Amino acid sequence: MRKFHSYVRIIDIASEDTMHQTVFESNRPAAKIVADSLRDTKFECYWIDDVADSVARYPELTGNQVVDDAVVGGGFAGLWTAIKLKTEHPDHRVVLLEAKLVGWAASGRNGGFCEASITHGESNGESRWPKEAEKLFRMGHENLDEMEKFIVENKLDAEFERTGVLSVANAPHQVAWLEEGEDSVVLSKEEAQARIKSPTFLGATFSARENAILHPAKLAAELARHAASIGVEIYENSLVQDLHGKADQPIVLQTPKGTVRAKRAALCTNVFPSLLKRYALHTIPVYDYVLMTEPLTDEQVASIGWEGREGLADMANQFHYSRMTPDNRILWGGYDAIYYTGGKVRAEYEDRMESHEKLASHFFTTFPQLAGVKFSHRWAGAVDSSTRFCAFFGSALGGRVQYVAGFTGLGVGATHFAADVIADRLNGRKTERTELEMVRQVPVPFPPEPIASMGINFTRWSMDRADHNEGKRNILLKTLDALGLGFDS
Repeated sequence: MRKFHSYVRIIDIASEDTMHQTVFESNRPAAKIVADSLRDTKFECYWIDDVADSVARYPELTGNQVVDDAVVGGGFAGLWTAIKLKTEHPDHRVVLLEAKLVGWAASGRNGGFCEASITHGESNGESRWPKEAEKLFRMGHENLDEMEKFIVENKLDAEFERTGVLSVANAPHQVAWLEEGEDSVVLSKEEAQARIKSPTFLGATFSARENAILHPAKLAAELARHAASIGVEIYENSLVQDLHGKADQPIVLQTPKGTVRAKRAALCTNVFPSLLKRYALHTIPVYDYVLMTEPLTDEQVASIGWEGREGLADMANQFHYSRMTPDNRILWGGYDAIYYTGGKVRAEYEDRMESHEKLASHFFTTFPQLAGVKFSHRWAGAVDSSTRFCAFFGSALGGRVQYVAGFTGLGVGATHFAADVIADRLNGRKTERTELEMVRQVPVPFPPEPIASMGINFTRWSMDRADHNEGKRNILLKTLDALGLGFDS
């Protein structure tokens, strides 16, 4: 999923009489329009469904293997890391172990936004690492440029388009938040609606270099194909159940049917429990929900414009993100971000019709001219959130084990940067990347349950109240901001 502002749904304990309605509440579409749009929707990730019959599959690990480098996790971070390690050391035996299928989790089911920011938004980076802000901004853009170059040079079929991103104001108080930056321009109501025709847009900021869109499942499949072509050994359905070792001995990775002994290991397990117990509380799973429309007709496309195919997001705490596909489908996701008490990753959390109905309603508020359009797919995925809302790095066994997690829903581009960091650290290099405070610092962990649920519940409620109260943040949010635990991106 693309971004993450809020956490869980709770019972509203405040009086609606004292709060402003959002445009999605004051301009709801007819219930029949929403119901009809979801009547025949397939409960499956569109991206993964789209490539199901064409992607390569890889064997399960069996027996005992002795390798130079082991990478755990077949998502973007793991795939990029394996490619970089093998490219730098062609003579090394590099093995990638995936618990299920390459790209099946967050990497294959996100919105397909690939943003330049490696800190989950410029403002998040500026507030946390003000002395490094300019450097982080520059390195983020260099990272996206390098990704694009790799995809083009290696002819990866990932539907990569460098489109930029449009951040829209849907409420009067959000218009005041619009600011021009080094790579952005402010658009008036008329200018914003000239790009994408929606009556809810009151203004926008357009950033031309900040974002690309792509097909995430195709990118994962293509990265795996490239990795295999240069000699990386990929094993699917090979869950790593245990990791142990000593400083002067091989790192041992145990799977149900095999064992890998490695000199070095990279752990790229995203939202799933860390194999290093010291980081067990540094991430939590938050579920984000997504819809995909059927392909629009030429007349429907003409009714919304969107000729630039920009990535789209609104500016609320609970925000939506959207983009178009090459065959003129519209992806529409976000708003609800649900934390389930206990912090488990479970398939049943993905099927939440309440959230999909809410998304459909908000879609037709945004594009009333598309009434009658059907959604072909609905799905969800778990976001690995950290308390600083961007990736962090860890290590063990004298640096021979490197760990990254916590991308918080903005990892498509940042995983490439993370892979460079891991490669640098595994090879013992001090680089501009490894010396960043962002890389050297580890975020504050989340508290254990039930404190985690209580804090997350109240935070989410506070975010929702701010959206209903002209963006005004309560004492909790102000305190979290002061402690570096708040979020404003």
